Amino acid sequence: METIIDYFSTIPSSHRSLILVSGITFFWLLEYATPLFRFNYKKLKHAWPNIFFTLTTILVNFILAFILLLTSDWTIKNNFGVLQWLSLPLWATILLGVLLLDLTGAYLAHWVQHKIKPLWLFHLIHHTDNHVDTTTANRHHPGESIIRFVFTTLGVFILGAPVGILMLYQSLSVVCSQFNHANIRLPKNIDNMISWIIVSPDMHKVHHHYLLPYTDTNYGNIFSIWDRLFGTFAKIESKDLVYGVDSYPDVDSNTRIGKLLKLPFNGYRPPAGGKFD
Repeated sequence: METIIDYFSTIPSSHRSLILVSGITFFWLLEYATPLFRFNYKKLKHAWPNIFFTLTTILVNFILAFILLLTSDWTIKNNFGVLQWLSLPLWATILLGVLLLDLTGAYLAHWVQHKIKPLWLFHLIHHTDNHVDTTTANRHHPGESIIRFVFTTLGVFILGAPVGILMLYQSLSVVCSQFNHANIRLPKNIDNMISWIIVSPDMHKVHHHYLLPYTDTNYGNIFSIWDRLFGTFAKIESKDLVYGVDSYPDVDSNTRIGKLLKLPFNGYRPPAGGKFD
């Protein structure tokens, strides 16, 4: 455990990039082998806007990274935060740290973006992909990247998370997001079994259904416990899934990047399939 934390405490940027690229490449190839849906689309053309938004996400996080590091350093120096106040074995500290960072940086941030209209307008871009695959995982407007960064920083502050645990969490978060967005078909019993611990592909795809109330369920990224605990877990048969957003039928995978960047500033459209609350 110490070796793992030592590695992630000083992980080079090149290694973090390798994790991201390797994940996309692996799940991209797996999508050819065992697809959930056989989309009638040009895979590379579909991937381009998602890759663009992946690069903007990397840029935002790179520019703001010093805030995360300063926050983590301050909590350690001042013995502040949940992890600093508890005397736990290293393995338990790591597990609790990743669990709670997933709660604040992923689940809570995601839930809030669905409940607050101005924030939803930034998150909306992620849902307008009507060919959900592994590249969709990083389809985030730069504004949303900032929102998620704020919640991750809040999590680091509350927890007093050391840099090693933070970097481990972020690496797991990237790979898990690529996994649960991937257009892959797992045996149903295996997917169900996985979904009791981590967010499985079938579980997350429910969140991308174009109608409420399904759009407002299954917010988790790494661990499925949060959706089950807070009553936001839902199931739907894969054959009934339709990706996209009902109130934005004119925006999809092929929408130009310029239009997607402007989308949050064009005003809110109430959902046709249910009430936004």
